[in-house]
Order: sequence, then structure tokens, then C-alpha cells
Amino acid sequence: MQQPSERITVALVEDDPRIRQLIMDEIADEGHDCRGYGSAEAFLDEVSDLAPNLVLLDLMLPGMDGLDCLRALKQTSAPMPCQIVIVTAVKDSTRREQALALGAHDYILKPDLFERLPQLLASLIQASAEA
Repeated sequence: MQQPSERITVALVEDDPRIRQLIMDEIADEGHDCRGYGSAEAFLDEVSDLAPNLVLLDLMLPGMDGLDCLRALKQTSAPMPCQIVIVTAVKDSTRREQALALGAHDYILKPDLFERLPQLLASLIQASAEA
């Protein structure tokens, strides 16, 4: 089990409730806290109170999409999370470049997420320990 100082808080913005629950369960199994949101708007309403270490942000969302959410995060007075990672089923180099230019740290395809998630969480723990 993770030491309390090694727990991180993840915000997951995913409109599909089944996928959202699967990812939240995986994060909990890794020993971390996760708050799920079904829309970018719901996430933005709470981001300043949550202060997550990591945001996993779907690109294709109802209403405000992931790129618009990134733009809104840049304009908010709330502290930016350590990392924002786009998690999407859309393999599109133009949208990937746009997301990275707007401040995303990575662009992960959903089929690759479960393989990459433990390493992503471990790198955040290491970065916070070195800070």
C-alpha cells in the first residue's frame, strides 16, 4: 500500500460512465484518489477546490471539448495541476499538437492507458518527492 505522502489526486474527465469507472477503479487499485467528472464544465466548476496532481482529460466531450477545457484552465486563476494528459480514442496528429501547445503534457490513446497508467502515476510521485 502507498504511504500517505505518496498518494496523489487525479481528476478524470470522461463522459462515458463505464470507461470513467474502469479508470477510476484502476487508479484506486494503484493506491491513489480519483474524482470523476462527466463533463469539462463539471470539472472546471470544482478544479480550484480539488487541486489535482494529474488531470486525465478526454478529448471528445459533450458541450466543451478537451481542447476548450485546456484553454479554460490556462485562463483560470486556480493553480494548474502538475500534469494534464489527454486520454482519447482519437488518433489525430493535428489535435495532438494542439493539445500539447495548449499545455497538455501527453496525449495517450485509450487502448494504451492501462499499460501506461502505473508509470505515469509513479513519475508524479517521484517528481513530488524531488520537489
